[in-house]
Amino acid sequence: MTQQAKPLLTDEMKRAIGVESDPVALAVEAGHVRRFAEAIGDSSPLFTDEKRARKSRYGGVIAPPTFLRALPRPEPKVELKLPTTRTLDGGSDWEYFEPVRVGDVITARARITAIAERALSMGPALFITQETTYTNQLGEKVATQRSTRIGY
Repeated sequence: MTQQAKPLLTDEMKRAIGVESDPVALAVEAGHVRRFAEAIGDSSPLFTDEKRARKSRYGGVIAPPTFLRALPRPEPKVELKLPTTRTLDGGSDWEYFEPVRVGDVITARARITAIAERALSMGPALFITQETTYTNQLGEKVATQRSTRIGY
């Protein structure tokens, strides 16, 4: 007779789905954008040269798309007590809708959108999907990040 493993996914975890974080905001400054572009090795004048960027379709300096990773990460207002001992980054998908401009105030909010239990060769695992939405001071959605964390 074999014993079935106790399910990892609890009702408490299911209630965490949809709970939103407090907003995290950041004013986008030219120096921050320039240093970020230098750090990632991107010498595009769109990120560093106001005179040339004004002649572009953006009309001014914008931030590299990956700049949003420099924002403090908002965390949903729930504490997930995972019954697992290890965590793995399962990757992220990004969608971009509007450029991030110098002078913008970007606000990020996050929420857990799904938690699923799956059987892996090493045992049961939890796949936690979180969506972070970034909006500017005009209320325009500039990007969405969907990231997955795997607890096993």
